Amino acid sequence: MPELHVDTDIAGDIDDLCALAMVLAWPGAELVAVTTTSDDGGKRAGYARYALDLAGRGDIPVAAGADIALGRYRVTPGFPDEAAYWPEPIPPAPGPLDAALDLLAESITRGATVVAIGPCTNLALLEERSPGILRRARLVLMGGYVFPPREGFPPWGPEMDWNLQVDAVAALRVLESADPLLVPLSVTVETSLRRAHLATLRRGGPLAKLIARQAEAFARDEGYEERFGRTCPGLPDDTINFQHDPLACAVALGWREGVAIATLPLVTAIEGGWLRQRVAEGGTLTRVVTRVDPAAFAARWLSLVS
Repeated sequence: MPELHVDTDIAGDIDDLCALAMVLAWPGAELVAVTTTSDDGGKRAGYARYALDLAGRGDIPVAAGADIALGRYRVTPGFPDEAAYWPEPIPPAPGPLDAALDLLAESITRGATVVAIGPCTNLALLEERSPGILRRARLVLMGGYVFPPREGFPPWGPEMDWNLQVDAVAALRVLESADPLLVPLSVTVETSLRRAHLATLRRGGPLAKLIARQAEAFARDEGYEERFGRTCPGLPDDTINFQHDPLACAVALGWREGVAIATLPLVTAIEGGWLRQRVAEGGTLTRVVTRVDPAAFAARWLSLVS
């Protein structure tokens, strides 16, 4: 039975909620804990707790991790309008940072896979507290910019790699201290949450209905259908959002039918304040997802979540 620890910045982009719902529905998988990163007084932890309770999983521990008050972030991570995205006010769930680091350490010790679908701050702080712990971690990171997106998809550069760039110092510490599997932006940008999915989601359970609600709000706020769906020939016209985090979680849970993984020699450094990665002889051998079948992943995600 695969065991998963999710380290998340839920309640920024809506794909964290999409990922959490998928993990909870994954056959044979056990979600052992959730920690939040780039939190703000426990707001993200409160949202995670609410989502788990909605799914009847109040038994899964949640802890608020690294807070924006630490001053580590390139920009201050924010939140969308709570009244538009959530059906009721959600109380925050603050807690000591060490509680989140303890949960991460416990998950690593038991052999669970840790999937980081937010900034790497918690992981870097754990390594600082317990040097060497990340070397024995089963770690999957949503992030990395090893190659640009393929033609037909948004022509984003490395600065769009939020999870690794918003706290680049932490990301570099993790990449130097661990042996992660990277699920890079250049691949995840080929996945889509589509307007065509919403009718199915609305017929699903409480979390599926919540995703449909948030997707409608996100579509109004961000306009990805107009910005990307109708301008990028590789994407469906009705693309509401990208499924960055669900794809990373699926890979962490062992999904391989629709992805290709290569081991590449990567040189990683901070240059001008930005994390840069390139394939070069003598680089650190790193596992990287290089290809996804977007249709296969969409079908898998929707069938589980709905």
